[in-house]
Amino acid sequence: MKINGIEHVFFDLDHTLWDFDKNSALTFDYIFKDNNISLSLDEFLIHYEPINHAYWKLFREDKIDKESLRYKRLYDSFKAANYQVSTSMIYKLSEAYINELSNYNHLFVNVFEVLDYLKPKYKLHIITNGFKDVQHSKLNKSNIDHYFETVTNSEMVGAKKPNPRIFNHALQMARANPETSIMIGDNYEADILGALNMGMRAICFNYHDTSLGNDIHQVKNLIDLKNYL
Repeated sequence: MKINGIEHVFFDLDHTLWDFDKNSALTFDYIFKDNNISLSLDEFLIHYEPINHAYWKLFREDKIDKESLRYKRLYDSFKAANYQVSTSMIYKLSEAYINELSNYNHLFVNVFEVLDYLKPKYKLHIITNGFKDVQHSKLNKSNIDHYFETVTNSEMVGAKKPNPRIFNHALQMARANPETSIMIGDNYEADILGALNMGMRAICFNYHDTSLGNDIHQVKNLIDLKNYL
């Protein structure tokens, strides 16, 4: 069912266009080998992925700062895996991870196809809670930066999705009205509720198959956005 009256399409970046989990795993594989970390990558990721998710939730809620996020997610993951690593090594790995992350730029299936489809029809934008330099590097190195007219990140605004301030900032930058705008993202709380509370429409990229209400538009493959837009 087509959603009419849309002029501006806002995308989340991580976990929506840019395959964060895959790129993150490749980054950890590289920095572990480079720093002689003998812990199995699979064992580490079993602990890291839920821990990282929980710390990002705290970060969105302004309960921890960027430095705490970057350090504590590694500290807790190594501790959970019963792997001994020094404080200095955790800091080194934390910095190396940020420096190397955007060197891996796998996108979700059909990203280019759907952006090519949408670009002639709508003005496209990014709203991301990620860090400015890293996010711009991801967009550039994955060759999708040219699709987007504006990029709003939480560092430039001082607020993170679902805070209305970041949506307001993005709408102002895009010279867009909420009524003619739609948000596409994977996170129900940050992307979907954040947008709906602003009077925008929203579509959840529900690749993780989370149970959502019947009133929430959702796709499991990005190419299915063609059914709505």
